[in-house]
Amino acid sequence: MPTRDRLRAEILIVLAVTFGTSALRAILRLIDSLLAPAALNEQAVTLNDAHSDLSWLDLALQAASALSLFAWGALALFLLGTRLTLPRGRDWLHGAGLAALIGIPGLALYVTAVHLGWSKEVVVATDAARLPTLLLWSAANAFGEELVVVAWLCTRLKQLGWSPARFIAASAILRGAYHLYQGVSAGFSNIVMGIVYAWFYHRTGRIWPLVLGHFLIDATAFLGYRFLDPSILAIFGI
Repeated sequence: MPTRDRLRAEILIVLAVTFGTSALRAILRLIDSLLAPAALNEQAVTLNDAHSDLSWLDLALQAASALSLFAWGALALFLLGTRLTLPRGRDWLHGAGLAALIGIPGLALYVTAVHLGWSKEVVVATDAARLPTLLLWSAANAFGEELVVVAWLCTRLKQLGWSPARFIAASAILRGAYHLYQGVSAGFSNIVMGIVYAWFYHRTGRIWPLVLGHFLIDATAFLGYRFLDPSILAIFGI
């Protein structure tokens, strides 16, 4: 196992080039939004907006951006010296259970938060040509976040002698921080998700259910904008 000084240096470096910097940017963007003349719920944030008017070029540009998230996850695996095997059937089952546990309350919290002015309106591009891009980003977000923020970070903090309560809290707070660009409620809901996910990993040591559950949450949210009737979305305030 690496020395304590090397572990601390690794944590600082990896977070600086991955989600630590993302968290800092998200906090600054939230401050900018809170200082803007318009109320938070009168602002909007667009997820996975098009990078080009040409569908093939947009997909290529999006893939190049998403590659960084896959690379972050691969870096975490490399540093841990872990080999990731293919997911098994029970991984999909547990992933679906985690997605339902987090996704359904998360939607209710989002709707309530927009109504109360604690969150921006989240907008997702919905044209049919963007569907491959949305699925790609769902996979990239899931792989990068769960490998770095849960598997790698919790393992390294545990090796530093942190208690489960401390490293679960650290993982959850980091997850909440880099989602703050969407609003205060996004930070809170992702802290809750982070606690559940980090606790699950601590208890089971299994990462695929987290990756698959995260993928299902994002894919369902993104594709819901495409396939649900606008009148249904309006009921939920979306």
